[in-house]
Amino acid sequence: MCALSRPGGHRPGTPSAGPARPGAGSRRVGLLAALLGAVLVLAGCGSPVPTVRPPAATVGPIAATAPDGRGAIRPLPALQGCTSVATDASSLDADTAQALPGDTICIRGAIPDKRLVIRKSGTEAAPIKIVGDGQSTVHGITVEADFVTVSGINSVNPEAPGISLSGNNITVENSTSISPRGNDGDALRFWGNNLTIRHNTMRDTKNIKAHADCMQTFATDADHPASQHIVIDSNRCEDIDNTCLIMEGPHSLAGDGSSVGATSDITFTNNYCQNNATEALQIDDVQNLTITNNDIAGNNDHAFALQNLTTGAKVSGNKLNPAIHFEVGMDDASAPGYQGPPSGGNP
Repeated sequence: MCALSRPGGHRPGTPSAGPARPGAGSRRVGLLAALLGAVLVLAGCGSPVPTVRPPAATVGPIAATAPDGRGAIRPLPALQGCTSVATDASSLDADTAQALPGDTICIRGAIPDKRLVIRKSGTEAAPIKIVGDGQSTVHGITVEADFVTVSGINSVNPEAPGISLSGNNITVENSTSISPRGNDGDALRFWGNNLTIRHNTMRDTKNIKAHADCMQTFATDADHPASQHIVIDSNRCEDIDNTCLIMEGPHSLAGDGSSVGATSDITFTNNYCQNNATEALQIDDVQNLTITNNDIAGNNDHAFALQNLTTGAKVSGNKLNPAIHFEVGMDDASAPGYQGPPSGGNP
């Protein structure tokens, strides 16, 4: 786990994020420097000093489904069946605070200054749905409830994690987490049972002080429990500084696990992963993991790191960047029940 979010320090085999790359960020810094220079000139002349803010990052919409069918599906149908429609921060707050089982809260347009937070639970027969049309934008997504579906919403330039899921029977689909910043810089974090993460696009995770992952879970305390029955399918992780998926069970090597329960029954299928860590997936103390039909396109030494009693893993049908040295790195403790290509080295 990354040092800024909880104890544990660096994970074995995972490099720290490197220096910031030149590009749009450098251009924004240059513009900010010019603005600050203008402020100093005005101050010296006795003129009122204006407030200077860095220019907001611009992020284009997810215009269409990727050719491989992975990631957020676009275009989406027009909003329909809405119990209520949120168009600004105040209406979004009111609608989520008053949500009842069976409600469909629609988000129309951009609400760039407000994080979507839902803490009201639906039921198995009547889940709460929060939906957008694929162009709906918020400043982050947090679900802390059960039987909730989030679909078609863009989390743009959010405080990390861009999407946070905690509860049971949650689905997030056809949504995005773009350029999360702060904290660990992660695009999505999850905890709970029966979670479905499918057809989402997560992009541009960066943090010079921590490891910015596409997706992550850990099991350290009652607020961050071990997770079971998780389906992660047909997502796109693009321009990810660290891993595409890191999972740490309650007895993880980080040494800060809760020792309660087990992280198990995880399906990671049909995903696109382009990242820059030593491995694409780093799995620690997770049982019954299936990794199939993924496209691992990143600059990695090996694709999958299985360690510390990550038993019962099944690995098959994955497409690897030819520059990747081997598919699976595995320790002896993770060998029981393993089905897949031979281990090519250490995790």
